[in-house]
Amino acid sequence: MKNILNRLIQHEVLNKEEAKDVLVNISSGNYNPSQIAAFMTVYMMRSITIEELSGFREALLELCIPVDFSAYNTIDLCGTGGDGKDTFNISTLASFIVAGAGIKVAKHGNYGVSSISGSSNVMEKMGVKFTNDIDFLTKSIEETNITILHAPLFHPAMKNVGPIRKELAVKTFFNMLGPMVNPSFPKNQMVGVFSLELARMYAYLYQNTTTNYSILHGLSGFDEVSLTDDVKIISNHSEQILKPIDFNFPSIKLESIKGGTTIDEADKIFYNVISGKGSVEQNNVVCANAAVAIQTIEKSNYEDALSKAQESLKTGKAFEKLNHLIKISS
Repeated sequence: MKNILNRLIQHEVLNKEEAKDVLVNISSGNYNPSQIAAFMTVYMMRSITIEELSGFREALLELCIPVDFSAYNTIDLCGTGGDGKDTFNISTLASFIVAGAGIKVAKHGNYGVSSISGSSNVMEKMGVKFTNDIDFLTKSIEETNITILHAPLFHPAMKNVGPIRKELAVKTFFNMLGPMVNPSFPKNQMVGVFSLELARMYAYLYQNTTTNYSILHGLSGFDEVSLTDDVKIISNHSEQILKPIDFNFPSIKLESIKGGTTIDEADKIFYNVISGKGSVEQNNVVCANAAVAIQTIEKSNYEDALSKAQESLKTGKAFEKLNHLIKISS
């Protein structure tokens, strides 16, 4: 690691194989926490390259505990986090709305690092079981249309990194990797990223895969459709910038979609929205994101996808999926 750090300090970059080797060595416990922290810090101070990101991703996918969902046409709704906007758990709520619309969702997530409450925080508070047992995961996706893949259970390579990320409490390149290393290898993905540069990199990497994808970036820094700003969407077949009105909703203020200052507050917001007690702004935001996901997997027009999303939320189908998941978890 000393040689790697010296090279990085001299503004050199790693090739794909070198980047992959570093991640493998981190997972093997070959580096001490100070070396890992220093390595991660480099990428807070300079941009990651395509080769480096690709090498890191390849290492984590090869080292993960895979989940065979090849029999299902699944989608994952996952954001990088790290946008510093402290919104409520929009992509997780949207995931249940998509499940309520009859689509299989393999939701990859983790505890919040740079935010108050990540996807796993709120799922844990709800009583959802975290496991890598394939029988439970299959039962979950068949009975509720959604399964929760808690990242640490599938990425043993991350056990030496988790405590350091938590102590640093800021976004690192592992935020960039999260959405790209779903252990079930979903055929469809709606990915939110915190920067335009990263959106371009994701598009470059995804275009060399068989994944059907939509990559979202809110131009003022959001990793989702926030309805506060314009959104860049890059898919397999198009690239466009959309305004809130293009999602059939008016613009909103950031304050209306804040996620609270504690995990308990985030949990309460999540429960209120999914149980039909959310504000107009909260409902609009989750339905807009769910609609983009539905549109991605069904290749339908946005209006039809939005109609399905709104029906899933308003009729309680999304809430029903959550309650069933909690029931089989207990």
